[in-house]
Amino acid sequence: MAMFTEKGQGALESEAGLSIIGTGMRVVGDITADGVVKIEGTVVGTVRAARQVLVGKGGEVEGDVISREAIIGGEVRGSIRADERIEIQSTSVVHGDVVAKRLLVQEGGEINGVVRMGEGALEGEVAEKAGVERSF
Repeated sequence: MAMFTEKGQGALESEAGLSIIGTGMRVVGDITADGVVKIEGTVVGTVRAARQVLVGKGGEVEGDVISREAIIGGEVRGSIRADERIEIQSTSVVHGDVVAKRLLVQEGGEINGVVRMGEGALEGEVAEKAGVERSF
């Protein structure tokens, strides 16, 4: 049984990888993935995933989270930007801004920052950053 396959040699195009930062593991640096990133340990840096970022109950991110969907059960000290959906679970604390089309906050979940939601939220953020860059 092969543990690793190269794209084009039997690997399905829809098959996206799962990357796990386990409990007790600390990663310093940015993470970029095509599929799903699950964080149960600590990441110091930006986490980007094409599909989904999952921060488990004991997981910590000291940096920004950027993905299509983010499910947060631990702690994030940075902004969260999701093209589709963000879920803030009851065990989570977010110290930073949250931007998404849809947002679910369970009772007990905390957001300490600015929340932008809806269809225009993502476009408004891009325009705002462009305006800030032009003013310098």
